[in-house]
Order: sequence, then structure tokens, then C-alpha cells
Amino acid sequence: MNDSICLPIKRLDPEVELPCYAYSGDAGLDLRANEAVTLAPFERKLISTGLAVAIPEGYAGFLQPRSGMALKRGLSLANTPGLIDAHYRGELKVLAINLDAKEPIHIAKGERIAQLVIQKVPTVTLMEVEELDQTDRGSGGFGSSGV
Repeated sequence: MNDSICLPIKRLDPEVELPCYAYSGDAGLDLRANEAVTLAPFERKLISTGLAVAIPEGYAGFLQPRSGMALKRGLSLANTPGLIDAHYRGELKVLAINLDAKEPIHIAKGERIAQLVIQKVPTVTLMEVEELDQTDRGSGGFGSSGV
């Protein structure tokens, strides 16, 4: 089954390259920096993409780090995943962070810096109860399944 949706997208800068999938079947559309940026070790910056989208009702966008950039250069997102709600129409910006303790990261304008994943999200109706159902895990949290 191949579900697809139409994602209206607007170039805020006419020269910006539209996001695309690197490979057929990929989940994330590669987003590019619309400005040159240098991040010092452990520095955070909001990086412009020059794009805005109209995510359909019932969906949300999630900004994710690019694994190659994380491994090779220490680039990640400070709020990973970054959430883009369906009603947001402003510019997509990437809250990047340099996790390398020693080297700055130089990002060129047009360089791929993050991925945009669009996912279906349900509307949740809360139902307050006195007790929750019992499960094998129960209230076991961090580390409860062992090493």
C-alpha cells in the first residue's frame, strides 16, 4: 500500500531548491539551508530554509536530523523531532545544534541540513479514569527491560 498526499509548498526565496527524497521509498524529504551558517561547538542556531508548507488537516510534519551529518560532523537538531502543526503557515526553520566538542560546523547555503517527514496523526480524546488497565510492563520505566 502506497499512501500519498499532496503537500502545497511555497518558495519564500525564488532561488531555494525544493525538498526531495534522496532515494525512492525514503521517508524524509531533504531540507536545505537558505543561508550560510557557522556553528561553534555546542552552539544552537535557527536556520532558514526559505520554504513554507500547508500540511493537510490530520497530518503533522516532523523535522529530523540527517544521519550522515550527525555522524560525520556532529550536526543535530536541538528539538528533535521538530513538530510542524497542520495550521502553521510560516517559514520552515531548523533549530540546529553542533554536538562536536572541538570543531565548528560550517553550513553552506543550499546544503542539506535536515529531513521533513509528514505523518498522519489522530486527534486524541482524553478519557479520565480512576485506574489504568494492567500490562506485563506495568509502571517499569527507564531500563526496566534490562541491558
